[in-house]
Amino acid sequence: MQDLLNELKNLKAEFETGLDSIKESKELDELRLKFLGKKGKITAQMKNMAKLSAEDRPVFGAEANRLRQQIEAAIQQAAKDLESARRELQFKAEELDVTRPGRALKRGLAHPITQVIDEISEVFFSLGFALADGPEVEFIKNNFDLLRIAEGHPARDFRDTFYINDEAVLRTQTSPVQIRTMQSQEPPIKIICPGRCYRSDTPDATHSPVFHQIEGLVIDHGIAMSDLVGHLELFAKAIFGQDTKIRLRPHHFPFTEPSCEVDISCWACHGVDSESCSTCRGETWVEILGAGMVHPEVIENCGLDSKEYSGFAFGLGVERTAMGRYGIDDIRRFYENDLRFLRQFH
Repeated sequence: MQDLLNELKNLKAEFETGLDSIKESKELDELRLKFLGKKGKITAQMKNMAKLSAEDRPVFGAEANRLRQQIEAAIQQAAKDLESARRELQFKAEELDVTRPGRALKRGLAHPITQVIDEISEVFFSLGFALADGPEVEFIKNNFDLLRIAEGHPARDFRDTFYINDEAVLRTQTSPVQIRTMQSQEPPIKIICPGRCYRSDTPDATHSPVFHQIEGLVIDHGIAMSDLVGHLELFAKAIFGQDTKIRLRPHHFPFTEPSCEVDISCWACHGVDSESCSTCRGETWVEILGAGMVHPEVIENCGLDSKEYSGFAFGLGVERTAMGRYGIDDIRRFYENDLRFLRQFH
């Protein structure tokens, strides 16, 4: 009997020594299991009661239960102490000095591409245009067929276009938005459709496989080429300055007839000493967009009567406009996420 009571005293001393060295909750849990677990030392001592007489068992049992209760209480208190110490360290780490001067917040800014899209859009909104949008994964029918871009056209080559499958591509232009609008909306139609486009170009200073366009479409009774010219003149003056002039050159697009390339007078040299101008390279004009009267067949393809309705369309590259406007020599700068570059457009 006395030997077993001495064992309990030794266990108590062993526990107290172990408790003094506890630094973390994990260590405390290990100590608890060591003494109070199913295979713990207190449980093992309780099994020794079977060796005692009927008179000694209550005495030993009471001492063993008292030790168990003391250990449980000590462990609970130690857990509270560890939690208090943890919170104290956390509070010190998160301590806030209200007398300290505040830190200035760095203001974000829209990407230059977004800025140019917003500015161009605002110009056309002021001219009565509405915003239209469409999917970037587009049916081949909408991206090519209904726009009179026939099979065999270079734009449909696998080397120029990202094909998803036999029926869909990553759109190569925002023109499919015009198709969808004409199919779903009765004239009068007056929309712009800015968005991301994709072509299989190797990245270099002037090409990117991902780029942005803004296209416009007007469909109504009696729309003429003069309406296109008037709108483009207003746009050019609003974006590049009131002294800006435009020039139309004959061109060919499958979806417009007649078609034209549109140049604007150089915003850098204004025709003065153009030979040394790095923007127009002595031409005094800078190509900015393509345009034309919507081909009657395209109008018919969308379920409208080309004898009743006519219209014009135009499209411009946002990156090219931004590069020209800000004197940027490499399109890749827009996508490198270099804050030193982007902060210039605050």
